Amino acid sequence: MPVPALRPVTEPDLALFRRFATEPWLVGLDWHGFRDPGAATRRFPVDGYLGEDGGRLIVEVEDTATGSVSWDSRSHGRGRYWEIGIVLLPEWRGQGIGWRAQAMLCDYLFLHTPAERIQAGTHPENHAEQRSLVKAGFQHEGVLRAVEWRAGQWRDGYLYSRLRSDPAPDPAA
Repeated sequence: MPVPALRPVTEPDLALFRRFATEPWLVGLDWHGFRDPGAATRRFPVDGYLGEDGGRLIVEVEDTATGSVSWDSRSHGRGRYWEIGIVLLPEWRGQGIGWRAQAMLCDYLFLHTPAERIQAGTHPENHAEQRSLVKAGFQHEGVLRAVEWRAGQWRDGYLYSRLRSDPAPDPAA
């Protein structure tokens, strides 16, 4: 079973980000149409994808970039929390890399930021990601009705969260 590691984005990784912006369906259900392929290149010199309000890390297996995890700052009232996401190249899915990478990202964020809450959303039809989030220590909170415009219509989403006090899974398991 491949064991992932997380590392900062490097300049060669920008080609992967350009692919995710321009290759239809490479990101599965999260394809929202073509995006600016130069956006990744413009952001990198600003903060290397390690900003105060969010960032990205590369998911790596045996020196191969397999995808990335991301986090963005959100707020509710006065409370700030992180919303995370993951994208893996299709050939790396279904091998246990995703849930481990998401658990590792949560551990990283809880260690280096004061956030009490991390949340993630997914599609009702993405059963693999739902299982992945549960394995990564998340709890299903509910349905967000008509939250996303995708494939020509409004669609529901599922919301998951992990609190700092929730038990952390062992990504090595």
